[in-house]
Amino acid sequence: MLHSVANMKVAIELCLLLCLSSLCHAQMREGTAAVPGARLHYRDSGGDGVPVVLLHAFGGTSESFENQFPTLAAKGYRVIAYDRRGFGQTTFDAGADPGTQAGDLAAFLDVLGLDRVHLIGTATGGIVALDFALSYPSRLRTLVIANSVGSLSDPEIAAIRRRLALPQGLRIPMEFMELSPAYRAANPEGTKHWIEIKDRNSTAAHLPAPQPFRSSLTLASLETIQVPTLLIGGGADMTAPAPLQELLAAHLRTAKLTILPDVGHSAYWEEPDKFNNAVLAFIKEH
Repeated sequence: MLHSVANMKVAIELCLLLCLSSLCHAQMREGTAAVPGARLHYRDSGGDGVPVVLLHAFGGTSESFENQFPTLAAKGYRVIAYDRRGFGQTTFDAGADPGTQAGDLAAFLDVLGLDRVHLIGTATGGIVALDFALSYPSRLRTLVIANSVGSLSDPEIAAIRRRLALPQGLRIPMEFMELSPAYRAANPEGTKHWIEIKDRNSTAAHLPAPQPFRSSLTLASLETIQVPTLLIGGGADMTAPAPLQELLAAHLRTAKLTILPDVGHSAYWEEPDKFNNAVLAFIKEH
């Protein structure tokens, strides 16, 4: 009898999650937010839940988070991702002041009428998230940084990045750097889809020069971040390996570190269930 009740409870919970996921897809909308010098293309699950904002990697766009939207929205969050300036369907004014990516995010939140958000950044999106945390700390509920090198200016970080750099002149496909060998071997369709998103992004009108940081990114500056922070790393990440994540975590006073074994530089894509569960558990704590 107890076993039947337990099975029924699981079935009901699964049904509710599927219904909420379908509702997320029904409510999902795309829009454009005008910020100084640019028009940011974004995806929004809608609803009045606590907002979660996702920042994509260099090889992706807001489209990359297709495995995060339904899961986070099914838990009642309003999930939002946008194409950063120079990526995807976002457009910008030629010759305009490029501003900063942290400034773009602040202006984007203003356009959407959002005060404080849970912020998740992966890879270069994680660098933007760190700059935002230093520049606009009052606008964050929590901070999640996944597979990011941090782009800190410390000699210690520069030495690590030199040791990780490819030999001069060597060029390999981005998917070999971003996706682990285990994932590429086991998931040919997922790898193909990741490449399709990357290739669509490569046709975008990229910025003539990178946007500068708004704040100074150093190990010392990380120690001033007080917002609860989760670091997610991959055991097979060739770009931001576990030792680098451990170094960042040691200087982020409020940080919790999770390393996913055999995962490369795109944890959100390779292991979406583990990634999403880690994020949801962390957000729930705060």
